[in-house]
Amino acid sequence: MSATTARAPRGPHPSGTRTTPVLIACMLAAFLAILDLQIVATALPRIAGDLGGIDLFAWVTTAYVIASSVTTPVYGKLGDLFGRKVTFLSATALFLLGSLLAGLAGSMEQLILFRVVQGLGAGGLFVSVLATIGELFAPRERATYYGMFGMIFAGAALAGPAVGGVLTEALSWHWVFLFNLPVGAVIVVLLAKYLHLPRAVRASTIDYAGVLTLSGAIVSLTLLTSWGGVEYAWNSPQILGLGLAALLLLALFVKAESRADEPIVPLRLFKDSTFTLSLLGAAVCGIVFAGAVNFLALYVQVVTGAGPAASGFVLLPMMLGVVLSSVASSKIIARTGTYKIFPVLSMAVGIVGALLLSTMDADTPRGLAALYMAVFGFASGLSAQVFTQAAQNTAPARDMGAVSAAVTFGRSFGTSIGISLFAALFYGRLTDELADRVPAGALGGVDHDSLSSNTVLDSLDAPVRSAVEQSYAVSLTQVFTAAVPVLVAGLVLALLMKNVTLRSHHHGAGDDGPAPRADGAPTGGDGAGIPAGSAAAAPAPSSADGSPEAA
Repeated sequence: MSATTARAPRGPHPSGTRTTPVLIACMLAAFLAILDLQIVATALPRIAGDLGGIDLFAWVTTAYVIASSVTTPVYGKLGDLFGRKVTFLSATALFLLGSLLAGLAGSMEQLILFRVVQGLGAGGLFVSVLATIGELFAPRERATYYGMFGMIFAGAALAGPAVGGVLTEALSWHWVFLFNLPVGAVIVVLLAKYLHLPRAVRASTIDYAGVLTLSGAIVSLTLLTSWGGVEYAWNSPQILGLGLAALLLLALFVKAESRADEPIVPLRLFKDSTFTLSLLGAAVCGIVFAGAVNFLALYVQVVTGAGPAASGFVLLPMMLGVVLSSVASSKIIARTGTYKIFPVLSMAVGIVGALLLSTMDADTPRGLAALYMAVFGFASGLSAQVFTQAAQNTAPARDMGAVSAAVTFGRSFGTSIGISLFAALFYGRLTDELADRVPAGALGGVDHDSLSSNTVLDSLDAPVRSAVEQSYAVSLTQVFTAAVPVLVAGLVLALLMKNVTLRSHHHGAGDDGPAPRADGAPTGGDGAGIPAGSAAAAPAPSSADGSPEAA
């Protein structure tokens, strides 16, 4: 297969979709979804100062995360049932409505409520992007476009704090939310005018029991990971109660899915080892590459003494590592059609990167620290979208949205677990280190939570500041040491994956045929493993009961 196979069609897609405008809309939507948390985080102190309600400060983010996590699996299934276009547009409209209302909020309670609305829409943005690309292009073609997400992620992560700071200082914190409106308007126009995907009309009933039980389980698990070790002790009644509630609701969810005609997450998908391993691999990536990386900014600013602007330059090599490995791996996958080597390398290089990061202390030169971060970023980019590609490659066409949503949710929920787990390890160790290293009374009147502020650090005597920096360095070492066994587990999962060659054709509508062979050999007939013209080649009645129509 030549490299040209992976190129997008220059003219309209066979469905009538103009691929270039739709791809632009998809990239803008992905950028907004990733940017939102980054840009809002910078403005939160100013928001709390203007609106009051400092005790509700954390809920501005927590409410958004819960709402988006709950709706991610649901949007994937709704797209499968009712068409990708209407689902994508609905999610975008809801996200923009929440952004408008949040920008006009007059109290902290209003802002939290409107962040819920915004999160309900945000849950559908990224999964709709992945599923739309999944329907527009065959698996091998998708690799090229998924490589762009490495650049999108790095760009949003780098631009978020800067854009948030500029908007907050130059205009007001309201524009952190209102900024989404003009970008979102472009997305809506491009999707409405150019996205025309065929879909099979399916008689269906919404799986309300699955939605409710899954939502309850996600809320319980999110609160558990957010509060555990921070708001409440891990063995407190509140955390234990949330854990029991999550287990009960998950059991009820599995029961509901086994009975539903159109389950939110079809249990039959787990019979495919590629899907199951991709879901678990995505969770590992979320735990380590997204969860642990949040603490690198602390190291740069507190331990090395870099200001916010300088810290961005120190973190830049890591983001460049993400971009380079993501783009390079995507091009190789598009050319060869094989992908297994990349998650294996991602986990292996990630282990090396985590071990290197665990050696950093207050005396580590910034240049060497940046090099270690670049290794870690390079590892992250190698698996940026590979697990999504692998799961989509073996997925039946009718489940494209459900599969994309499940893998997306696995990564996002892994991120929540990672942040909570590493925060508990970090702050637990930091408390002990500060008590051991800082002379008694030296931090009198200084809130320990404010020690990450350069202003506070500059006010400390040199010996006290040095003790604080060493305490942070030792505590952060534990974070990256803890990431190593998680990456080892990820390496085992990656090695267990089948070396399935990406298809260079689409599954037909309603096609529930077997996955491509692991040795890459042709499956014959129509390429789905069933001879063309045979009775078995017809779509199953449960897949489609009407003629295709434009979405």
